[in-house]
Amino acid sequence: MFNREYLEKNQVWFYLCSLLLAAAFGFVMPDYAGRLNAFISIILAVLMYSMFSQIPFASMKEAFGDRAYMRALLLVNFIFVPIVVWGLAQFLPDRPSVLLGFYLVLLTPCIDYVIVFTALGKGDEKVVLTSMPLLFVVQMVLLPFYLWLFMGSDAVKVVDPVPFIEAFIGIIFVPLVLALLVQVRARKKVSGKKVLSASAWLPVPFMALTLFAVVASQIVKLPTYIDDILVVIPLYLIFMVAMPIIAKYVAAWFKLGTKRGRALLFSSSTRNSLVVLPLALTLPNIGDIVAAVIITQTMIELVSELVYIRVVPKLLLRD
Repeated sequence: MFNREYLEKNQVWFYLCSLLLAAAFGFVMPDYAGRLNAFISIILAVLMYSMFSQIPFASMKEAFGDRAYMRALLLVNFIFVPIVVWGLAQFLPDRPSVLLGFYLVLLTPCIDYVIVFTALGKGDEKVVLTSMPLLFVVQMVLLPFYLWLFMGSDAVKVVDPVPFIEAFIGIIFVPLVLALLVQVRARKKVSGKKVLSASAWLPVPFMALTLFAVVASQIVKLPTYIDDILVVIPLYLIFMVAMPIIAKYVAAWFKLGTKRGRALLFSSSTRNSLVVLPLALTLPNIGDIVAAVIITQTMIELVSELVYIRVVPKLLLRD
């Protein structure tokens, strides 16, 4: 029976099908596919609203109650990840556009489909869900700092703050406020509960739609930047191998146990590419190459996640 449970249980396959169809559409009909670029921000805004509406912001206090996991989460994502990313970046050419795409995508932990993959990998998806508000706020605060720290004046030169801020407001701030208002109304009114319940159907189809629009509209540009892409691919692969191993030892250090440890592994490795991509596309002159670097990471990550859901519970953190 086709219901929300079926949709969520099989969402990984929907995403993979979406990617394959998008790639085919992008190469076969590039002119039509390119027009999807104009709709990416709108589609992603709906996706972010649907994601935010399912994040229990009212349970922030509960999330902070699991202090061991929160400390481990912050340590891995905002201390160890930046160190690893900076180290890997030393092997990249001294091109601000490539470095910016690399830093944008790897310095921002995922706040959407990481929940799905954590559940599929037999981790504690609930602790991931309740940590989303904290993870979201901290990454938005620290991202500008890390860009300045790692790129210095280059970050200032390549990033025009105006379109960046506009994209942030439209894609993140407005959907976040709307989701909060719906959650508040749902606590008081039946109509609010109905809207919140209906919103729960949106994440999977709009995630698939976002992947389709992004890949279809951008994939034809990838061969143009093939030299840069070939450089970042091995670095992305190293990141996807290194972070679960580092997170495993951090989980042991904080005595998180098996399920919360698996959650930490997925959070440390899964990045926020779908959120930062539209921000990258707003960059004048270099938006295409930054987007190409980010999209490459997205494709590698989705394949890696399929490996994770088997390797993490069977090898890295067994029951």
